[in-house]
Amino acid sequence: MSKKLLTALGLFVIFGMFLVACGGKEPPQNAPLEVPTSEPAQNNPDKEPTAEPLDEPEPAPRVGGWLDQVIISVVDAASAVSKIAAGEADVYGSTLSSPQDITSIKETGLSGFTSYGGNYEISFNTVGPTFEATGKLNPFYSLKVREAMQFLIDRDYIIEKVYAGAAIARYTSIATTSPEYGRYIEIIRPYEVYYQPDRAKAKALLEEGMTELGAELVDGKWFYEGELVELIFIIRLDGDGIRQQIGDIISTWLEQVGFTVNRQYMTASEASPIWPAGNMQDGKMHLYTGSWVAGGLSRDLSEAPQFYHSPSSPKGSYNMWAVYAEEMAVEDIQLLDDLANQNYTTMEQRKVMFEQAIKIGLKYNQRIFLMDTPAVSPYIPELEVAGNLATGIDINVLWPLTMRFTDRVGGVVRMIEPELFYDPANPVDGSGWVDDRLWQIPTQSSDLVDHPHTGLSLPFRLERAEVTVVSGLPVNKTLDWLTLDVVDEIVVPGDTWVDWDAVAQTWITSEEKFPEKQTAKTKVVYYYPENLFELVSWHDGSKLSVGDFMMKMIMNFDRSKEASVIYDHATVPAFEAFLDAFKGFKILSTQPLVIECYSDKWYTDAELIVGTHNAFWPEYGYGEAQWAMIAVGNKADAKLQLAYGPNKSDENEIEWMNFLGGPGLRYLEDNLEEAIAENFIPYEPTMGQYVTAEEAAVRYANIQTFYDQHNHFWIGTGPYILEDVDLEAETVTLNHNPNFPDLANRWDGFAVPKVGEVTISLDGRVVNGQKAAFNVYIEFQGEPYPSGEIAEVKYLLFNALNDVVEVGLAEYVSEGHYRVTLSPETTVKLEPGTNKLDVVGQYIPVALPSIETFEFVSE
Repeated sequence: MSKKLLTALGLFVIFGMFLVACGGKEPPQNAPLEVPTSEPAQNNPDKEPTAEPLDEPEPAPRVGGWLDQVIISVVDAASAVSKIAAGEADVYGSTLSSPQDITSIKETGLSGFTSYGGNYEISFNTVGPTFEATGKLNPFYSLKVREAMQFLIDRDYIIEKVYAGAAIARYTSIATTSPEYGRYIEIIRPYEVYYQPDRAKAKALLEEGMTELGAELVDGKWFYEGELVELIFIIRLDGDGIRQQIGDIISTWLEQVGFTVNRQYMTASEASPIWPAGNMQDGKMHLYTGSWVAGGLSRDLSEAPQFYHSPSSPKGSYNMWAVYAEEMAVEDIQLLDDLANQNYTTMEQRKVMFEQAIKIGLKYNQRIFLMDTPAVSPYIPELEVAGNLATGIDINVLWPLTMRFTDRVGGVVRMIEPELFYDPANPVDGSGWVDDRLWQIPTQSSDLVDHPHTGLSLPFRLERAEVTVVSGLPVNKTLDWLTLDVVDEIVVPGDTWVDWDAVAQTWITSEEKFPEKQTAKTKVVYYYPENLFELVSWHDGSKLSVGDFMMKMIMNFDRSKEASVIYDHATVPAFEAFLDAFKGFKILSTQPLVIECYSDKWYTDAELIVGTHNAFWPEYGYGEAQWAMIAVGNKADAKLQLAYGPNKSDENEIEWMNFLGGPGLRYLEDNLEEAIAENFIPYEPTMGQYVTAEEAAVRYANIQTFYDQHNHFWIGTGPYILEDVDLEAETVTLNHNPNFPDLANRWDGFAVPKVGEVTISLDGRVVNGQKAAFNVYIEFQGEPYPSGEIAEVKYLLFNALNDVVEVGLAEYVSEGHYRVTLSPETTVKLEPGTNKLDVVGQYIPVALPSIETFEFVSE
């Protein structure tokens, strides 16, 4: 990483620190009602008796969100800053990252929050060698052609051209702004050096791969069976123009090496039916300008290689990922699954598996990563909100809980977003686009939330947890809301539920499925508040119940069982990967609710173990829903009237289920009527133990009433109610939920992210064969960074050939001051020319590492 890029990143850090506004005023508190006293009235006919006025009682403390209403509408990103500056909007939920946008935000005096979770990549359609629908060649079926793209693409050129240098080149599934990058930088750096742009290497690989496919180069153009090889490049049209610029640059490079490129410029909603949901064999695309925003601040990226490169990915129900199974070796898929499921016992094993996973990603190259980008979400100075370092505002769970006007309680915030309703919305397998998460998040609750700066789990609806791990696992605990115990062995009790019988609709116990003793690496006991089921209500007035939790767990299994009436084979790879680590759960108590879970999945942070085990809260991955509404959706899916997921929808030529509207809404209406008539209890052999006929009747009646009032079925428990939605106009209205149980100030007070600033100086000079020393200074806001808050300071030494010569830890000298000392045996290995020293600072209060490069010449 060049110093120029790091300096640019530092500027973004400073900008974010300057503009972010977290916390807020305490809400008014109840005051005792004072009863005024007065003297008895005098018997004076000439004077009317007067009474002192009663004091007005203080308003009750604010609950739920600080705002009365949030209205979300669509505005092109190019107009976002001007709309807010003109007073036509208050906040842009998405992010802006171009140099022009950043300058405009500063010049107009807007506030904003800077995040570091965005990245750009190029996705390839990997089926082939020809498309079934067209018979045309797909060059990206070839591994050699895909690898050639690594050498063809000049990331530094794109960054300079598009971002004026204010981004970081990225080569692997591991984000350069993550703690994992700092931890494994010595693994990743050699690939960054190897895949530097090299047109000669790119051409050689292309010619080899294309020739093997049967293509030939004629007069500088690639032909297949007498026809030009035309690449369909879907280039996203976004308001900031970033992806369009990237697509055009790469298209030009492809044309220069013999391809004919059909540049298909599309909005997200236009592209979505093709990427990622379309049938890859249709031949409607060869490559796509991908962009991702982190779902949260990730301290552990062991799932990232699987997410991006495996059919076992959580995205596995999308055709884009499902086809990866056609070319990937079984052992490669298993390695990615094992890493995602933490099938290792030491940090040394983990490092080896990360190295293998990175190599697998670069072997298949289903996508070429381009760069990680800082970005800003702008808003008016009168507004404040707690942002997440990785996600910014729109997919940050805390935005609806902290957004407020600084000078008043209540009010209406006008949010704008580049687009809404990309895909149909249903909680089980609906739209997962970032823009749609903006309106989904305020409607739901959860067990846990992530700390916006550290990524550690914090309890939301959960009260506490007990974590037990087997000895030998390097697990640590940071926060006090959970306990951590270490034991020699964790035995899975025989009555633990480990699998699901889709025919009998009952759980299969550990002793039934596994006659031999089963063990697990971790156990978590979840304790919920005693008053949980009185405390939390659905937006239709129904109370949260144990049935909601049980339905969620059943749905984790049932869709992937071939005997199920709602079976979807596209869910099977991800489900099987889940089963690799899952060891079972059982309900210890229903009042209060206590659930015990066993798994082989673990993280180095106990807080994250609690989070990853948790599959019980009725949030299905794409939204929150009560059991009765899922029962209605299941009826429609089972009858093949609608499908939860895109793959099943496509294969059966039926509508993708949408809880918000569209033609398919009539099927949900009809099935709700049917459920009411039957007083239907889904999966009754199991759910019947937790749901009574009386509750079922109330649930369905409440859903019907809600639907009659709102004309949609999106019902959650969050701080805002989805009051109105207009799919054609692309607008959403969210109203304050007066029945939300938490005080509005519960999540106030998140401070400025404590990202360290690293500087390096050479102590004297470097002479080959002699000891050399470098001073490393780490500060925050001009003050030395406390050593007690620094996890480690690592260094990497590179010679003039960009080979890694040494990796080590800097020595502590004093607060904020560290030293890197190179031995004579090390300096003698340096080549003549310019050498580099990289220093990586990792911190406890914030998950974002600081990386600084120092160049020096040895003598």
